[in-house]
Amino acid sequence: MIPQFWASCLFLLFLVSFAQETPEPQKMKMDCNKEVSGTIYEYGARTLNGEEDIQFQQYAGKYVLFVNVATYCANTAQYPELNRLQEDLKNLSVIVLGFPCNQFGKQEPGRNSEILSGLKYVRPGGNFVPNFQLFEKGDVNGENEQKVFTFLKNSCPPTSELLGSPRHLFWDPLKIHDIRWNFEKFLVGTDGIPVMRWFHAAPVSTVKADILKYVEQFNTQ
Repeated sequence: MIPQFWASCLFLLFLVSFAQETPEPQKMKMDCNKEVSGTIYEYGARTLNGEEDIQFQQYAGKYVLFVNVATYCANTAQYPELNRLQEDLKNLSVIVLGFPCNQFGKQEPGRNSEILSGLKYVRPGGNFVPNFQLFEKGDVNGENEQKVFTFLKNSCPPTSELLGSPRHLFWDPLKIHDIRWNFEKFLVGTDGIPVMRWFHAAPVSTVKADILKYVEQFNTQ
């Protein structure tokens, strides 16, 4: 009985020690920094079909939701929900922008020309077509990250202390403010300055409610 007793005590001490060392759990939403230098209007991106370079200056006066997307991810189920969000909030000048990225689990492996077909026939499938603008596939973390994502990440604290397993992350160098996974989201205000950042697993319904609450602050003033 005595050895079993001490074994139990050691196990409990191990659990306590582990709990103390475990990082804090993720937060669904983080507010961005109040003092930000610059706006998204300094940046732009090329559309998925490669036919147009869009300068984000054209979204001045609108709320813009940036989302890094992927076709073969568990979170790809958010695509139809993002369609609904875009439809429901378009009268409030909310614009959704999608940025395919292959840095998380290699879950966006296709060429730009293959992404829409993958969405239509595979994930989500059922002839699904995004009703929001998609841009060319590119990096959102690391040495070759798109500059607008450098700006967004530096403007908003990360939603989790955990970056994830290096086995599933494909960029270098790794930084504290990096995006954690597919379908992280950033909301930018009508002045081009980031205001909110969401964890990738945050329900789109929660994101929508947060946006509505934020927008209503200005409509009631």
